[in-house]
Amino acid sequence: MSVLNHPQDVRLGLGTWLSIGSSVVAELVSQFPFDWLLYDLEHGSSPESTLPDQLRAGANMNTRAIVRVPALQPATIARVLDWGADGIMLPHVSSAEQAAQCVSAMYYAPKGNRGYSTTVRAYGYGLKRPEDLDSVQPFCIAQIEDVEGVRNASEIAAVEGVHVLFVGPGDLNLALSHQRGDNIINFETAVRQVADAAKQHGKQAGILLRNPSDLAPMKQLGYSCIAIDSDLAILRKGYADIISNAAQTET
Repeated sequence: MSVLNHPQDVRLGLGTWLSIGSSVVAELVSQFPFDWLLYDLEHGSSPESTLPDQLRAGANMNTRAIVRVPALQPATIARVLDWGADGIMLPHVSSAEQAAQCVSAMYYAPKGNRGYSTTVRAYGYGLKRPEDLDSVQPFCIAQIEDVEGVRNASEIAAVEGVHVLFVGPGDLNLALSHQRGDNIINFETAVRQVADAAKQHGKQAGILLRNPSDLAPMKQLGYSCIAIDSDLAILRKGYADIISNAAQTET
């Protein structure tokens, strides 16, 4: 829980996805030196009400807690930050206006319109109030998941308060597959455009990878905020390996 830090002084490196919604898993993963953990409220398996316990279990001064909210809902964004998240990932950002609205929901006046309470978990339930509210600068990660977002990547990256352009490969691949007309871009081109846009404005480029072997190529393209796999996928693979190995011993 470190929302008083200045994100511009901290760059997010290696992370991983937490989709199950288990506090036990969050606590376990926090024992490893990840730079950040993504708590997923968009496609995750548990309701929003379980998030505070997950954040408590995963609390680690060296690991940032980022929450992917379901949509651009200021009340949800403020509540998640009050619970102690270090930042917000907003899915399906396709315009600079959307990114600016997210930033506004994350910041107190005069930079934004987030409501202020001294008694929330982020401030020790009233025991550690920030001396200067301008020092409260949570991470804002704009997720690029459609064609329009790729085409507007430079404008999105230019928004003050946005720290990372993050490619969602599943949705982006799906969106790209439905393009029509002559001005079609492929996934490789889209990934390069997002990385170039982030670099142009001094922001980070991020992406979720399923295969660790893709880490080096993505870093070469300029991606530095990288999440590898999810708790659910890691468990699934582990169980599949058990069944596969057991089947081989029976042949």
